[in-house]
Amino acid sequence: MDSESRVYVAGHNGLVGSAIVKKLKELEYKNIITANRDQLDLRDKTKVERFFNINKPEYVFLAAAKVGGINFNKNFPADFIRDNIQIQTNVIDSAYEYGSKKLLYLGSACIYPKITPQPIKEEYLLTDVLEPTNEAYAIAKILGLKMCQMYNKQHGFNAISLMPTNLYGPNDNFNVEECHVIPGMINKFLTAKENDNKSVIFWGDGTPTRQFMHSEDLADACIFLMNNYDDPEIINVSSDVEYTIKDLSEILKQKLEYSGEIIWDITKPNGTPRRKVCIEKISKLGWYPKISFEDGLSRTVDWFLNNRSELK
Repeated sequence: MDSESRVYVAGHNGLVGSAIVKKLKELEYKNIITANRDQLDLRDKTKVERFFNINKPEYVFLAAAKVGGINFNKNFPADFIRDNIQIQTNVIDSAYEYGSKKLLYLGSACIYPKITPQPIKEEYLLTDVLEPTNEAYAIAKILGLKMCQMYNKQHGFNAISLMPTNLYGPNDNFNVEECHVIPGMINKFLTAKENDNKSVIFWGDGTPTRQFMHSEDLADACIFLMNNYDDPEIINVSSDVEYTIKDLSEILKQKLEYSGEIIWDITKPNGTPRRKVCIEKISKLGWYPKISFEDGLSRTVDWFLNNRSELK
């Protein structure tokens, strides 16, 4: 890409898409293409084709997806598999059909088996069964990365696939019924503190571990790989930060100055016991995350506090 390239960011209002747009602007890319959900329903093949035909993007960041935490995945698996397959199929196919030079597809580390050697290397994909609580989402994302690989194999289309770990940052979904662990904990702690609740309840027993990466680090990696990586084989993207969910809760409890008790509901699922992805591949290319976990959490809390009234 160069500064004059026509660059389309699908999902530009979301956690990852908004970070990509922010980074592109910082790097002075001049022709950034976006469309709000009310302007373009990515699930509608005809509308997506028309959009690509009119705008002719040269480079595509496919950051649009239906995402959520364990509870949301568990309750709406049909929605997750349908919407994500429709979105990614329409965008990948139209990018190829209307002459885009390259597409970057964002998958997820949840594509890997529930039980697998750690850290998880890219070649461990499809070697065992998936975690049941996010199976629908994982299958959809696997189909997307395979579609990229098959379009490369049959058509020579330059489509690359990134598998990021757990993300957090500005423009995340903080709805406790739908969101991932960090925004959910932030919202629950602040609400409990303001209402003088003596306890908060989190799912599981707190023992699973996760890596956490700020969305702006992922955006930086996306642009780096768009410019430096052309292999159809998937590539993991993560920081080295890894905590148990219980340790994470204590970090956020202290940061948010909540004095009540944390209760773990062991009748609820834990999810995958450990998910630590291997980042040797991207490290060899020369990319490393830059935002510390402490700084990243502070930025995320500040953003939520500043935008909380608009999110309700």
